[in-house]
Amino acid sequence: MRILAAVAHPVMTALSAFPSLRHRNYRLFFLGQGASLVGTWMQQMALSWLVYRITHSEILLGTVGFSSQIMTFLVTPFAGVWADRTNRRRLLVATQSLAMTQAFLLATITLTHTVAVWHIIALSIILGLVNAFDIPIRQSFVIEMLDTREDLPNAIALNAFLVNGAKLFGPSIAGVLIALWGEGFCFLLNGFSYLAVIAALLAMRLKGQPVRTSTPRVLQNLKEGITYVRGFAPMRAVLLLLAFVSVVGMSSMVLMPVFAKDILGGGPHTLGFLMTASGVGAIAGAMFLALRRRAQGLERVIPVGVFLLGSGLIGLSFSKTLALSLPLLGLIGVGTMTLVAATNTSLQNMVDDDKRGRVMSFYTMAFMGMGPFGSLLAGGLAYKLGAPWTVALNGTACIIAAALFYLFSPPFTKTVP
Repeated sequence: MRILAAVAHPVMTALSAFPSLRHRNYRLFFLGQGASLVGTWMQQMALSWLVYRITHSEILLGTVGFSSQIMTFLVTPFAGVWADRTNRRRLLVATQSLAMTQAFLLATITLTHTVAVWHIIALSIILGLVNAFDIPIRQSFVIEMLDTREDLPNAIALNAFLVNGAKLFGPSIAGVLIALWGEGFCFLLNGFSYLAVIAALLAMRLKGQPVRTSTPRVLQNLKEGITYVRGFAPMRAVLLLLAFVSVVGMSSMVLMPVFAKDILGGGPHTLGFLMTASGVGAIAGAMFLALRRRAQGLERVIPVGVFLLGSGLIGLSFSKTLALSLPLLGLIGVGTMTLVAATNTSLQNMVDDDKRGRVMSFYTMAFMGMGPFGSLLAGGLAYKLGAPWTVALNGTACIIAAALFYLFSPPFTKTVP
């Protein structure tokens, strides 16, 4: 009995601290998605290494990154329409199956030593297209896994914890596997990791998503979603702030190799330390939001996150030592995750259920779809001004945006506790 009590105590403590884990469907998702995300980060790390190993070209590294992200900007709004018109679980099983197929194809051509850069770019575009549908559908599906809306903020924060927790382990595991067996083995394991989340989705017992009896045209649905967001001031303000910070703030992370090599005088291991510090900070921000019991007051948490991000960037622009840069990257991680998770929670609590998919597609477009343009801006400014001045200017812009949002953003009158 004592052994059972010793095992049960931490489980009950976790359930009380993270109430979303009390829901069976969400527990299944948490475990399955956690395993899949480790594989996803393994593939991202291995893919970057593979591209640079066979090309020795920084430009092609950027090209592969751009090809995997641009579809999020172009296609995501239409994915939101489908999320509101169709059964979301079936859509997620389809997107996860397609992503698994992409990983197996990448593994096959890599393990058979027939891989070429154009293969990688083509498969990156395909995965970007799949993710453009998967991400907003997955975001809008969270509430269907919960029996009560009160645990939605906790579930969203735990999702952020999953992503960043996997980011700490996935690349490290990939580094070992690449040294032992090569990049193809990482792609192969990532393909199998999708089975965990697919099995979790199929094992869920859901009440069912109400589907419209009438299905107007896709463009009409999209216009309806745009009108809805444009006419609701709090939602519009949150999305505009997130899009702006994605371009001028989060894009600064693309310059971290410059800081690691040219400013701190290090190598790949230095870059790994910097990215790990950012990931640890992001986990801290996610845990802070996961421990919040209510969604009220997030309109004040959001600008704080932007302020922390901007302050960290300004500090990093002046840092010349690794010892100082690491905590500053941690602060950047805290600020970024606080903004992203608090924005997600706010939108999910404000939106009407029949428009949830479209609003979360706009969230995805603001958060991830703006990334390619931010990367181009950061690279262009760094070429003209240097990386430190670029990061300092971006950080200052974030602080100004945070102040304007704090002073002039409308109250979140439609939030649900």
